[in-house]
Amino acid sequence: MSGFVTIERMDRDVSAVAALMGDPTRAKMLLALMGGLALPAGELAMSANVAPQTASAHLSKLVQGRLLKAEIQGRHRYYRLASAEIAAAIEALAAVAPRPGTKDRRESEEPNPLRFARTCYTHFAGTLAVEINDALQKRSFLIPGPDRQYRITADGRLWFEKLGIDMAGMKSGRSDFARQCLDWTERRHHLAGALGTELLQQFFELKWMARIGKTRAVRVTHRGQEQLSKLLGIRFRR
Repeated sequence: MSGFVTIERMDRDVSAVAALMGDPTRAKMLLALMGGLALPAGELAMSANVAPQTASAHLSKLVQGRLLKAEIQGRHRYYRLASAEIAAAIEALAAVAPRPGTKDRRESEEPNPLRFARTCYTHFAGTLAVEINDALQKRSFLIPGPDRQYRITADGRLWFEKLGIDMAGMKSGRSDFARQCLDWTERRHHLAGALGTELLQQFFELKWMARIGKTRAVRVTHRGQEQLSKLLGIRFRR
């Protein structure tokens, strides 16, 4: 009998989370926070195209539902995703969402900075992220394993260390060390997990990449294009 009670409670919990994420206004706010940055209520209201008072009500529900965390700085309240698990759930939903219709698909094929390169919570996503992931596998630096994990080869560890990533200081045994993440625009995998986070931060540190304003979009610098072409054979349009 206790097993049925547990399942029934889980059903209610899943339904509650689904209801919170399923509202279009709240979905836009959650997607806006997938850049990994904390954003003020006013900015989230604009991203969802609603009045501040309406946004405040939605944000309160997301905080109460433990999907968001709120931080107070002075007179402003900032919001961020509550955990990496919430971000992973949003990624999964975006990946299984229906593809655009014919007209939308034609428009989506036009140059789109967000589709080309963007932050996906704390790691790197988009067309370029998928190409980098493919290149790492082609050179046998990453090898796909069970449970959507990657195994890092000896050559791979050396490559990441030369890039400046402290592989010895990272807990490579953890389940989310190097994870396969289905890219919601490309429908192919990019690199997530702790290693994916470190790789993105190192790209920023080396000034190979930079954020485009306060958006999730990322631009690749001239030096970044040169180095990614040299190290991984990535081709960029000139």
